Amino acid sequence: MKFISKVLLAGVFFITAAIAQETPLDKVAVIVDKGVILESEINALVNEVKRNAEANNQSLPSDLALRTQAIERLIMKSLQMQMADRMGIQISDPQLEQTIQNIAKDQNATLADLRQQLQQNGISYDSYRENVREELIMGEVRRANVRRRVYITAQEIEALTKLIDQQGAEQAEYELGHILIGFPSQPTDEDVAAARDRADRVLELLNNGSDFAKIAIASSSGTNALEGGNMGWMNINAMPTLFAEAVQGKAKGELIGPIRSGAGFHILKILDTRGIETVTVEEVNARHILIKPSIILSEDKAKKMLIDFKRQIENNEATFADLAKEHSEDPGSALKGGNLGWADPTIYVPAFRDALASLEPNEMSDPIRSVHGWHLIELLERRIDDATEKRKEDKAYQLLYNRKFQEETEAWLREMRDQAYIEVVE
Repeated sequence: MKFISKVLLAGVFFITAAIAQETPLDKVAVIVDKGVILESEINALVNEVKRNAEANNQSLPSDLALRTQAIERLIMKSLQMQMADRMGIQISDPQLEQTIQNIAKDQNATLADLRQQLQQNGISYDSYRENVREELIMGEVRRANVRRRVYITAQEIEALTKLIDQQGAEQAEYELGHILIGFPSQPTDEDVAAARDRADRVLELLNNGSDFAKIAIASSSGTNALEGGNMGWMNINAMPTLFAEAVQGKAKGELIGPIRSGAGFHILKILDTRGIETVTVEEVNARHILIKPSIILSEDKAKKMLIDFKRQIENNEATFADLAKEHSEDPGSALKGGNLGWADPTIYVPAFRDALASLEPNEMSDPIRSVHGWHLIELLERRIDDATEKRKEDKAYQLLYNRKFQEETEAWLREMRDQAYIEVVE
């Protein structure tokens, strides 16, 4: 399970519900608006959590607690996938394959290695592909709906820029455990009091030596509950504001909370810390030609157009700039000959970013598929960022955006669930 665990920790959670074998006893377990959750899906997710726990030597709460958490996760998944259908969000096969290749590459493995590891763990490659597709779709749904809820003021950017100046390029990082004892989006005094009482009892159990991950799986309303509440590594500026203020000055192993927010009461544990690191940022100057597939232009024809463009450029039959001006469907760069200017490569979508990482200066890529369409990319130059004032402001903005996006995502998911019709079928 070593490879799969790394993939999960990298931020993509692959639920293997699709590998469950249908039986005559399968039935509808939950109705979620216009969708349903089958008993087999719940059982498959519970079994997946158990397999991961066994591989990591992690104890688990009761089957009833696991089932409750599994149902909750599948409800949220169903609501997001239904919204994706309404919004017309789809992930093409070429984009999906590119993403899977990038996942394997991030683990210093080949696609064949990934297939072999999946087979060893009893997971079919087709099921894995579709679960990756669902994760990508849900990510697009969250970005489309949450992005417009994030508002950042000039004063916030200025304040964080000053803090970055004080701290320099060295930032302490924390691996956080998180338990959320939630209450409704419009709680009564009784709801708040009951949640506070539960949070106090949880904190007492933890102070008496109970296993944090086990209690998180059993009791937490947070999105990381089935991962034992583990939020992964974050620096102080990337955390939700409440957490950032609470963890400063705290040491490994300390428990923090309960901390009240609009979602409920939070209990944190500092699972680990890692020291001061020097951060250097490389910027790239690149240009591209974008061709978007459509009903008229197929995926294959769009790709072949770029292959022909690359041949023309290499044979000096045309210039990159002229082809970009004539054919590129990126209005922001087409008039500039496809030039994107100097930028931190992390601002680009993963497929584009990874293609840039593999290029040498003045080298062109093969056609690359991203969420935007097919790209022909040329890397012009690389340089090390000199941490100018503009860069500091951009960094401050991105940190604030990531923090607020996480907070607003939790609120958006909670609101969507509160408004949904959900019926657990007895």
